[in-house]
Amino acid sequence: MGQNGQTAAKTFLADPETHGLTGSVERIDTHISHLFLIGARAFKLKRAAELPYLDFSTPEQRLAACEKELRLNRRTAPELYLALRRITTGDDGPEFDGTGPLLDAVVEMRRFDQDTIFDRMAQKGTLTSQNLDELACEITALHAAAEVDAAADGVENIAGVLKINVAGFEPSDVFTPDEVSRLTAAFEASLEAYAARLKTRAQAGQVRRCHGDLHLRNICQHAGRVRLFDCLEFNDALATVDVLYDLAFLAMDLWHRGLCTEASGVVNRYFDTGSQEDGFVLMPFFTALRATVRAHVTATQTMSAIGDRAALAEEARAYFDLAERLLKPQAARLVAIGGLSGSGKSTLAEALAPHLGVAPGARVISSDRTRKAMFNTAPDQALPAKAYSPDVSAQVYADMAERAQWLLADGVSVIADAVHDRVEDRARIAAAASPARVPFSGLWLQTDPDQLQVRLKTRDPGASDANADVLAKQLAGAPTITEWQSISTTGSLADSLERALTLLNRAAAR
Repeated sequence: MGQNGQTAAKTFLADPETHGLTGSVERIDTHISHLFLIGARAFKLKRAAELPYLDFSTPEQRLAACEKELRLNRRTAPELYLALRRITTGDDGPEFDGTGPLLDAVVEMRRFDQDTIFDRMAQKGTLTSQNLDELACEITALHAAAEVDAAADGVENIAGVLKINVAGFEPSDVFTPDEVSRLTAAFEASLEAYAARLKTRAQAGQVRRCHGDLHLRNICQHAGRVRLFDCLEFNDALATVDVLYDLAFLAMDLWHRGLCTEASGVVNRYFDTGSQEDGFVLMPFFTALRATVRAHVTATQTMSAIGDRAALAEEARAYFDLAERLLKPQAARLVAIGGLSGSGKSTLAEALAPHLGVAPGARVISSDRTRKAMFNTAPDQALPAKAYSPDVSAQVYADMAERAQWLLADGVSVIADAVHDRVEDRARIAAAASPARVPFSGLWLQTDPDQLQVRLKTRDPGASDANADVLAKQLAGAPTITEWQSISTTGSLADSLERALTLLNRAAAR
């Protein structure tokens, strides 16, 4: 049944009486679906379409696609995906879930406030660090439970994406053949460089049936929780990828919008909650791949755009340029940030991270989060006093230095965020830079003691358990740091960041 054969089903869904309600039914059309909205419900009908990457040409195929959409999206948004509804032929016309022949099928969904979609929240500047922390946890949980493709080859999996990208540029004239060839060559060189790592990750079970379309328009806040919805359900091959390639779509979307700190933050939180340090080096490559997909998709839209073709071409160019920048590696460096509790270490580390290396920036290793992970405790849950014994603290600092050394050897820039008040801890983290022969910079943050007290009382709940008693002990034994650069954080974060970047740029110039 073609599009014309869906007329009866669309008429049925557009009739308020079908839903036992008065008023009008709002209809939204996308390239593969029709959405019918009324009251507290939304009904999603697949278009009777056959495209290179999907086949919805028969009612039976659309029914199967709806079943799959319901099953896959219930992994992350069970409250939104309510039911599969069969549209059948009855004595008086179409009806829901009758005994007559199958006419079509829809997914019944719960409607939610569109202003809670992360895309709109980003536009309004209302996305918070807590939103992004929760988002990282939701993505981690999805990936941990996702079905593993045991037969996957990590290189072939990504090589397939590269082939699709090359073909994707052909229909449009936004980019010249030379530009496409140059970008393709850069991707092929990167793929060869990362081949062993990709294979190892696939063998370790990191190629899984992921979300597949993980950008801000498919994330919302519902009933007090972050929810991922509208996954790519119609093509398993496109959605069965390295979990970090799935994450990279979100990182790319945030970075492209200029939300670089947010992109770096959500990626770092994801890596904090898992054991994937071996994949951080792949994030710029994966993010570039996602940018390239958006570049050729947007470029193709210019060929049939009703709106502003020039604006679409400019948007495509921005994605393309981002991909090229991400494929140009930057030299790694190690920055350690120390200071007493409340001096702003974690805040400055997160602000500084997107400025080191290419997207998503530096890997931030936090002593607070490292300690919580050692005790299998959520970052916002307090640890007992014994978790802060000298022996445990020494283990935390040793772990941080070891992880930093691994990452630096991969060419990843690292920021180590900890109090670093003991000379042996400062020496240990500085030594981590030596094996990879990368530059090291130590920054010691200084703030008026009264302001430290105020910050501890007023800051948002986070991974730190420090309180007034902890700070009092730190102040009593506060060291005089001579081997690291001092930075005052008494003023604004912008001022502190500017001071830090100035010192780091001077060090790089030397």
